[in-house]
Amino acid sequence: VQLQASGGGLVQAGGSLRLSCAASGRTFSSYTMGWFRQAPGKERELVAAISRYSLSTYYTDSVKGRFTISRDNAENTVYLQTNSLKPEDTAVYYCAADNSPRVRVANSYDFWGQGTQVTVSS
Repeated sequence: VQLQASGGGLVQAGGSLRLSCAASGRTFSSYTMGWFRQAPGKERELVAAISRYSLSTYYTDSVKGRFTISRDNAENTVYLQTNSLKPEDTAVYYCAADNSPRVRVANSYDFWGQGTQVTVSS
C-alpha cells in the first residue's frame, strides 16, 4: 500500500490542523493505521493509531483529549484532527500502515508515507 500524507503547516499555539493520509490499493481496511511524529533530535513516536474498523484507538499520553484519529475505509483515508496545538507538537508527522489485526504500540509498522511538517509557534 502507498500512503500520501498532507495537511501540515504553520499554526499558532492553540490552533488546529487536520492531517490526512490517502492510501492506494483496495486493501486499506485490512490495515491498522497509525500517525507517528519525529521532532529534531528526538526519536520517532507513535502519536495515535486506529484498528481496521475503528473499534479501538490508541493515543500517546501527551495528545489525549487534544488529538483524534479517524478513518474512512470507503475513501481509503485516515485522519488526525489536532486541536489545542502546543509548540512541543512541532514535528514531522508520518502515517503508517500495520498488518497487525490489533493496534500495536511499536515503531515497526509495515508501510510508511512521506512526512508532513507541523510547526506550532508560541
